[in-house]
Amino acid sequence: MGMRPAMSGIIFEKDGTAQGVAKHRLIETIANPDERIINDPYADRFVLGASLTKFLGHKLNVWLTQKLVPGFHEHLISRTRFIDDLIEKNAASEVEQYVILGAGYDCRAHRLELPSSLRIFEVDQSEVQARKRSKLPEELPNAENLTYVAVDFTDQSISDQLLDAGFDQSKSTVFTLEGVSQYITKEAFRSTIKDVATLAQKADSIFFVSYANELLNTDPETCFGTGYPSAEKRARLLIYWSEKVGEPWVSFYRAEEMENVLLQNGYSIMESVTLKELNSQYFTPVGRTIPENQLLQLEHFVIAKSKK
Repeated sequence: MGMRPAMSGIIFEKDGTAQGVAKHRLIETIANPDERIINDPYADRFVLGASLTKFLGHKLNVWLTQKLVPGFHEHLISRTRFIDDLIEKNAASEVEQYVILGAGYDCRAHRLELPSSLRIFEVDQSEVQARKRSKLPEELPNAENLTYVAVDFTDQSISDQLLDAGFDQSKSTVFTLEGVSQYITKEAFRSTIKDVATLAQKADSIFFVSYANELLNTDPETCFGTGYPSAEKRARLLIYWSEKVGEPWVSFYRAEEMENVLLQNGYSIMESVTLKELNSQYFTPVGRTIPENQLLQLEHFVIAKSKK
């Protein structure tokens, strides 16, 4: 049972992207407390040049990002916050387990205030987990509820490893696959969804996935706000950067295509949003409304629920 080597190790083995996302969490963390969207006190441990980032400060770092790709920082931070809200909301109600697929340098297990009853599983390659744990302090909040699930993709399945680690198929679970789907083949992604659906077939489950819109490839201007400068050029730049760091984007999805994959595996979409929708939810209340010409709808954020 489960996800075999078709679920390529490329999802987990490189950490250039994980470091980049951690840097943006750090940039947001050093904003004024009454203006920031998220707070990650551990992000600096995974950022090369963290001292310089802190020295430059939040506003200058965001300004520098805007010069390259306006809205990129806000996009990543809104994704982080959206998942944070999902986990906190469901952990406070019926959900009993949380599985982070391709956890990387995610520290939600420690930085969010989660009930002690929530069991958390971080799935990744052993070398990535070792690197992460070596950078974290020994004393961490909620550490007793976290289980690291190491996977050797040459001969192990994620499902088998989770079950061996104590995953309970009778308990309601949230699964998250954040910022991963564009880096793997569509075949590997379908294998992932199928594996999760099989693992969670005995209890209710929620699945979060982010995906890159196919229009980013075919009609990039539709993925940017009105008046966004050099939209097509910026789209090509993002794709080029991913290739340069050795983690190329290989899969883009139409909305109906993603919906069909989820439906085929027993999941119905409850919510699908982009930075455009989250602008008023997260940024406007703290006086940081993103202007139309800086809106970057790089990914869609989807919450799907299993149909029992």
